[in-house]
Amino acid sequence: MQRVLGLPFKRGARNAPIEYLESAETEAVLAQIDRSTETGQRDYALFALMLNTGARVQEVLDIKLSDVRTEPPYQVRLHGKGGKVRICPIWASTATLMQALAQHPARGETTDGPLFTNRRGGKLTRFGVRYLLNKYVAASTATANTLKEKRIHPHSLRHTTAIYLLKAGVDFATISQWLGHSTLNTTMKYARADLDLKRHALAQVFPEALAPPAASGARTQVDLIGWLRRL
Repeated sequence: MQRVLGLPFKRGARNAPIEYLESAETEAVLAQIDRSTETGQRDYALFALMLNTGARVQEVLDIKLSDVRTEPPYQVRLHGKGGKVRICPIWASTATLMQALAQHPARGETTDGPLFTNRRGGKLTRFGVRYLLNKYVAASTATANTLKEKRIHPHSLRHTTAIYLLKAGVDFATISQWLGHSTLNTTMKYARADLDLKRHALAQVFPEALAPPAASGARTQVDLIGWLRRL
């Protein structure tokens, strides 16, 4: 019996779908944030940075003012798992948001404090981020009905960044370094998640047999680089 109990459990396949935001859904969520208030400016900067970097929630919450470079080249220093540190580039618009956030009068002149704080001046928590995201997602379902069918959580923003990078043609090795993955296998899961990429791949399987007949004398243009990139 002890030998039987000592047998390791077989790990089953993880078939849970990866939830991420489509472009229209992302715009709908961000549009719900009232940027005329300091709280709204913080929330918009928070989610913009998460979408820009694909960072884990805790990595974003651990960012200090000194970790953000708001002058060219715009970048942010992220402290990941196992004490690993990586530099992630950010857009100029994201850097502007970070700079405006750092200049709030209530923050003071220190650069060692957290970048994202709550109403009491303390460090924003993961539960706080989840609450804020749920609030804006719920408010945006009126304009983006597809969000009603999804279970969006803060890690979904990280998935969203990965899918966007993949659609843009960024190679898996770069995406893996961008997201701070320990192995390339972790990054490969996004190739199985995006339906658009699957549709493009399907169209490339038997393009001549399934496509409608071309006009007489017409020559079909094949995007070889795009096909190889999707392959």
